[in-house]
Amino acid sequence: MVTDQGGGVSEAEGGPVRHIPVLLPEVLAALEPAPGKVILDGTFGAGGYSSAILKAGADVIALDRDPTVIAAGQAQVAEWGGRLKLVHAQFSDLAAQAPEGGLDGVVLDIGVSSMQIDEAERGFSFQKKGPLDMRMSASGVSAADVVNRAKVSDLIRIFGFLGEEKQAGRIARAIEKRRAEQPFETTRDLAGLIEVVTPRKAKDKIHPATRVFQALRIFVNDELGELAEALFAAERALKPGGRLVVVTFHSLEDRIVKAFFQDRSGKASGSRHLPMVSARAATFTPVGKPMVSASEEEASLNPRARSAKLRAGIRTEAQSPGNDLSIFNLPELASLARLGG
Repeated sequence: MVTDQGGGVSEAEGGPVRHIPVLLPEVLAALEPAPGKVILDGTFGAGGYSSAILKAGADVIALDRDPTVIAAGQAQVAEWGGRLKLVHAQFSDLAAQAPEGGLDGVVLDIGVSSMQIDEAERGFSFQKKGPLDMRMSASGVSAADVVNRAKVSDLIRIFGFLGEEKQAGRIARAIEKRRAEQPFETTRDLAGLIEVVTPRKAKDKIHPATRVFQALRIFVNDELGELAEALFAAERALKPGGRLVVVTFHSLEDRIVKAFFQDRSGKASGSRHLPMVSARAATFTPVGKPMVSASEEEASLNPRARSAKLRAGIRTEAQSPGNDLSIFNLPELASLARLGG
């Protein structure tokens, strides 16, 4: 998967990067795949994690929302002779794919795959001219729909929160002016405007369009909402002793995963300004360190690993307290349905 580096965003948003599974030894150590176990890979991509899990002896149920990934993965399904089941589904729906007895493990590698970035026609890259699309599932609201139809105030919130873009207001107002004359159709239409509005300075490490493209991709695919729902789904689908392992590449994603495991730890919470909230039974206990990052060696060999963070937990026998999105403090953004064609 490819997202940001160093807690922000990366040039990888705009250029091709060969797919290499990030933190693979650490993921396997946290998952503990073995013969007789069934592990769900919620983000199949190029199949890096799934292949390693299968080689360790476990069976795999793999999901991906991208139909092109499902088609490309059929050769691997045939190769593993029934031990790999590949399903076209969003990982927020993973509980529906779990066997009756529950799963022994769930692994989620959050972000956009290098394969998607490499395909100009998918519209993920500002360095490749293609339609302004960015839809992982190849259906629904596109990035062009958002840019051409969203209110300026909504664009400012999308760029500012999801992209952490400091010039969100200036870019959004420039978009409004340009789309009144001619709608945005291609990646270069948008990237070219941003280059003019916020030209790159000598000290800038990333292209000026990087953060806006990241924000649009996250928004169009509801990546933060999907992640939150997937964590709840994994909690329901894992059997006692089952393991949840999540690898993130962006601070927004990592905060969601961290908040989930903290909320599910069973510890009482509160502050000196608010009354204590009574503790409840933990649904997850930690695996190893609270957070694991890539080694210097891996980061030097694979730049995509620089910002990767792994968090993991073991499912207890406690009943799930249910889905409560308020624990993630997600922002209220424009409705995707309202922006549709």
